[in-house]
Amino acid sequence: MKTDERILRRLVIKTYHIEDVVLGNRILISNRRLQISAGIFDKILTKFNHIQDIAIEIIPPKAHDRWTNSIMDIIPISTKVLGKLGEGITHTLTGVYVMMTGIDGAGNQVAEFGSSEGVLKEKLYLNRAGTPAEDDYIISLNLTLKEGQGTNRAAILEAHRACDLFVQEIRDKLKKVDARGYTEKHEFFDKIRMNRKRVAIVKQVAGQGAMYDNLILPQEPSGFAGGRSIIDLGNVPILLTPNEYRDGALRAMT
Repeated sequence: MKTDERILRRLVIKTYHIEDVVLGNRILISNRRLQISAGIFDKILTKFNHIQDIAIEIIPPKAHDRWTNSIMDIIPISTKVLGKLGEGITHTLTGVYVMMTGIDGAGNQVAEFGSSEGVLKEKLYLNRAGTPAEDDYIISLNLTLKEGQGTNRAAILEAHRACDLFVQEIRDKLKKVDARGYTEKHEFFDKIRMNRKRVAIVKQVAGQGAMYDNLILPQEPSGFAGGRSIIDLGNVPILLTPNEYRDGALRAMT
């Protein structure tokens, strides 16, 4: 039987491992160290009506015996260097994740059907796909919404958008790192194999409220800007290529 193969798209993911994360007066990526800055927060706060404050904390590896407010999202730091989602070149940081948590001005946890505040090691499942490893750094962004806004979808979306603006500052630096200085390089291909079985993976995602939403095809891998809410799309089926999914085309905001 003839099994001709045709390559549709090629995706290259280059990883840059981070071994130290520190606070400074600007954002830098150098010698496996990520320096971040809280200086952008004053500017971010002027853009939104529902956010009262943003606090940043660096959680070192294995330091998870600590209190956390309700976890709203875990976000990898990746960026497109060439092409669009699902093709071209992507740079991604390993060894560090962003964790987004939230309360409102009255101290109520940001949650809809149940909150996840408590001791971090009991609330965050480590060492799994999409979550930090126990040896990773966590950049914790705690957003305080104005009182009574913890279940308001508009306020929740503002919180995600504000967090994305902070992460974008890191992405912009990540775009410019030495293309030859990567830790690992992986190539993935979307292929058509003639006369072979067609395989589709069905993934059911949440789309029912402020804390149960997913964004499809943002501008950046696992980003927010440019993404379309599965709720606003009417919860209709969406087709993604394997490389689009692999490249962060689905942002789960749960």
